[in-house]
Amino acid sequence: MNQSTSIIEILREDIQEMILDKMQLLIDQKRIKGIGEKTAALFQKLNIETVGDLLLHYPRTYVQFPVAKEVAEVTDGETTAVLGRVRKTPVVRRTRSMPVTVTTIGTDEAELELVWFRMPYIKSQLAPGNTYVFYGKVARKGSRLVMEQAAIYSGESYAAMEQAFLPVYGLTGGISNNLVTKTVRSVLGREELFKEYLPREIRSRYKLCEYNYAIKEIHFPENMDTLIAARNRLVFDEFFLFILNMQYHKEKRIKEANEFEFREDSFTDELIARLPYELTGAQKRALSEVKRDMRSSYVMQRLIQGDVGSGKTIIAFLAMADAAHNDYQSAIMAPTEVLARQHYETFQKLCEEFGLKIPVVLLTGSMTARQKRMAYEALQLYPNAMVVGTHALIQERAIYDNLALVITDEQHRFGVRQREIFAEKGRHPHILVMSATPIPRTLAIILYGDLDISVVDEVPAKRLPVKNCVVNTGYRNKAYAFIENEIKNGHQAYVICPLVEEVEGMETENATDYVKKLRQIFPEEIQLGLLHGQMKPAQKNKVMEAFMKNEVQVLVATTVVEVGVNVPNATVMMIENAERFGLAQLHQLRGRVGRGDAQSYCIMVNCSSAKTAERRLKILNESNDGFRIASEDLKLRGPGDFFGIRQSGELQFALGDIYQDAAVLRDASEAVGELLGEDPDLISGDHENLRHYLEAFLMREQNQMSL
Repeated sequence: MNQSTSIIEILREDIQEMILDKMQLLIDQKRIKGIGEKTAALFQKLNIETVGDLLLHYPRTYVQFPVAKEVAEVTDGETTAVLGRVRKTPVVRRTRSMPVTVTTIGTDEAELELVWFRMPYIKSQLAPGNTYVFYGKVARKGSRLVMEQAAIYSGESYAAMEQAFLPVYGLTGGISNNLVTKTVRSVLGREELFKEYLPREIRSRYKLCEYNYAIKEIHFPENMDTLIAARNRLVFDEFFLFILNMQYHKEKRIKEANEFEFREDSFTDELIARLPYELTGAQKRALSEVKRDMRSSYVMQRLIQGDVGSGKTIIAFLAMADAAHNDYQSAIMAPTEVLARQHYETFQKLCEEFGLKIPVVLLTGSMTARQKRMAYEALQLYPNAMVVGTHALIQERAIYDNLALVITDEQHRFGVRQREIFAEKGRHPHILVMSATPIPRTLAIILYGDLDISVVDEVPAKRLPVKNCVVNTGYRNKAYAFIENEIKNGHQAYVICPLVEEVEGMETENATDYVKKLRQIFPEEIQLGLLHGQMKPAQKNKVMEAFMKNEVQVLVATTVVEVGVNVPNATVMMIENAERFGLAQLHQLRGRVGRGDAQSYCIMVNCSSAKTAERRLKILNESNDGFRIASEDLKLRGPGDFFGIRQSGELQFALGDIYQDAAVLRDASEAVGELLGEDPDLISGDHENLRHYLEAFLMREQNQMSL
């Protein structure tokens, strides 16, 4: 093997011809037996087409049936199983809307009422005097204890389920949990499904169970210990493959020579001197590292990690201006059209203020065919253009003339492969990625192992820290009055809701109805806007532009505003159902205010009575430091929180969580380092299965990118 050839290049050559049989996986292209065309189409909505897809569709949680209680032992609010004798024949009452079936179990001293809605057939299933087990949630209604919609079991059938872990899967319309469960059981009946690929020495060192065992136990765990063991192995695998892939990219990067010539002059220093504000020490340090990289012998691959509001955008502009000054093109890709358009307008304004004759080009998916054509022509016409856009920047028709620098903003929204495709638009351009995701540095080094890291950990001095308060629902009217007063003083406000529309059974605020509610509360002169992810890009842009121009004073939105929207005049953010968001996401949302000179406020409405929610929100109430918040969140949640709240917008794994599984993440990183140190090309016979599995991993990444 040629030592100068990167392993990633070898893998890519193999991928084109690779079939899963080569991986020695027995779950290759086989369809799931017993699944007809209609059911198969429903499974496809869950991205399940093959046996392998099915087995990697992990449960989202589990139900463990408790030992059945006597009626006298049940309490208000608990979900439990109750053993009881049916005291009398069930009665079916006919109401206007539905039939209601009612009976009772227990004794005169301790009685439980059972109610079923729209299930009149229950009457024929229950014989007076017979004993059954009823499973459901108990609630007190007046002086009565009531269990509604209870599942019914014979004593014998329930005994067989007691203490067992039953999986609960993510579903879609037409597919029941029972169907998924039965299908998984039938597949797991096979003797062997996977060929173990993880080297024995790694499994032994980190006390990891065998892969087939892990797959079986994650679906149907025997007990809590086997569930922990299975999850630990699968989480390790997710991190291990991710980091292994990253390290290959780093290896490739080292071998890429810098083909661009950047002058050593005072151009950016002169621009900085003309700014109406002083850059922070962290901003100056990050920019200096970027400039040094672009003048070094090798292509830059750098991450700028900065908390919300730390001033990463000006660093990006100065780097792009530096490229234009040296007669090269640069491009920045944002995850949303709203953010891309905002960058475009900001860069245009800065160029005008500095007197720079640099063409600024916008390219987004919602632009008309004519607008796109003009943008494509500009890419060929202006060799020193600043190009701003969304995923449209990496489409086939986007052909660059002289691309020396590519930037991805909000890096956590883009995959490694997307970043790679972007880079392929030029001749080994410099790569700069930016992220506001508050990850402790040790984790950042692991997760972004292919990048050098600059941390912008200071907030511009002119910005006042956001004042926080966590309140219950009884504070809402005071919050509305406070918002109205801020608007009278010329400012604006966000109101964030977790849902777009009402969802049956969820007592959660939704943006659509909230706008209607606020129209009844606020005076007519206060204009309200609605923004959510289901709107078309043109609609979102229109609403956001109206808000930025202060034509809308209160913007009711979902988390679509989380990413990068900058409205300095907005001074209040009210977050409904704050307990439903991850701490990192709440911190990102809060970062939309406090971006101007005026004092800003964040009101977090806690609709939960749970102590855990109170403790989590207290962390945000006491600190505006995203890095500290991330660390405190890790300590609070701990490794035992199996199915905790995911930090929306971060790197997503099927099971793993970079916070709660930090120890496993470090183990996986250590294992990758030792493995590549011993066998950098994975040519050892002990590592053959691992190489084949990595091929599949890379192919899956590519397939996801092509969707």
